[in-house]
Amino acid sequence: MKKRNIVGAILGVICVGALIGWRVDGQEPAPATAVIVPPVPVVTAKVQVADFPIVMMGIGSVYPFNVVDVHAQVTGTIEKIGFVEGQSVHPGDLIAQLDPRPYQAALQQAEANLARDQAHLTNAQTNLSRYVPLEKRGFASNQQVTDQTSTVSQMEAAILGDKAAISNAQTQLSYTTITSPIDGVTGIRRVDIGNILQPITTTPIVTITQIQPISVVFTLPQKDVPTVQQAMSKGQLTTVAYDQDDRTELGEGTLLLVNNTISQSSGTVQLKATFPNQNRALWPGEFVDVRLTSAVRHNAISVPLQALMQGEGRSFVYVVGPNGTAQERAVRVAETLDGRALIDQGLQPGDTVVTAGQFRLGDGIKVVEVSAGDPHVQNNSESGSGML
Repeated sequence: MKKRNIVGAILGVICVGALIGWRVDGQEPAPATAVIVPPVPVVTAKVQVADFPIVMMGIGSVYPFNVVDVHAQVTGTIEKIGFVEGQSVHPGDLIAQLDPRPYQAALQQAEANLARDQAHLTNAQTNLSRYVPLEKRGFASNQQVTDQTSTVSQMEAAILGDKAAISNAQTQLSYTTITSPIDGVTGIRRVDIGNILQPITTTPIVTITQIQPISVVFTLPQKDVPTVQQAMSKGQLTTVAYDQDDRTELGEGTLLLVNNTISQSSGTVQLKATFPNQNRALWPGEFVDVRLTSAVRHNAISVPLQALMQGEGRSFVYVVGPNGTAQERAVRVAETLDGRALIDQGLQPGDTVVTAGQFRLGDGIKVVEVSAGDPHVQNNSESGSGML
């Protein structure tokens, strides 16, 4: 009897559940209870109004401003090395000293020849001064005066030759002291003390590379050439070099020139920029990313890149309205740089855009603003990413 009562109670409950919303007297159903949808937690950001640079990006290589292979100009034995590998040198700093004795002897010989010829010239001039009055008095012939005048001229020419020989000997002697012609950094030394150097030797003593200032050669697509040339006509253009991860700034310089030809194989043009390189962050042969600022957009509207959504070939954002609801807004992106997007159309100063939690949004959906670290926003983003 008890079992029957229990079964009957269960059946009664099932029947009541099946008839929820209907009146017992068979009249119309009761109205359903309204479902309350909780607001979607989102992270927001205000539209930023500020100057926004228009940047062209290229890949380039670092080139030294000057490179000098230091060679000997005369034959000689190295007596002294005047630098340390990797040392910074300046014009006039000693690189190497060759044995100067053969060239000092040649200079002394040339000076002795000059002294001898000057004595001969003095004697010839004295004799000429005697012949001239004697000729007038008839005690010397015209031929004697002519011959003596020629002798004086010959000695004067010999003296000029002696002076030229002295100058040459001094030059040759100076070549035994090899100095740096530029500011730069020395490389690996290729010779040692005691080696005999000759002008015909192809191996340099050392290579000196000028790195302050320094150059960067980079490429841009040929379509950018008119824009760059137009910008250059208005003034100097700023160029910034970054390391290969495009994060660490290595130096700021100015654009020097646009190359006079475009590569037909790649459709790119080379550009050259000059950098002071005061911190020596740029090194010859290094690959760098280059940003060339061609213009600056004043009072430009920009938003974080996280706010941008893509759909059906267009870009859009969600704007939080004054009533706390999300509104889809189509936008036109003109430029992106450093995590921000320059908006040409679609937003106004003062707008608030959603930067995280957009995947559960649609027009008219209520939102609640939370901090970026809120776990509910992260869950929304993760679930949204999974649905895409």
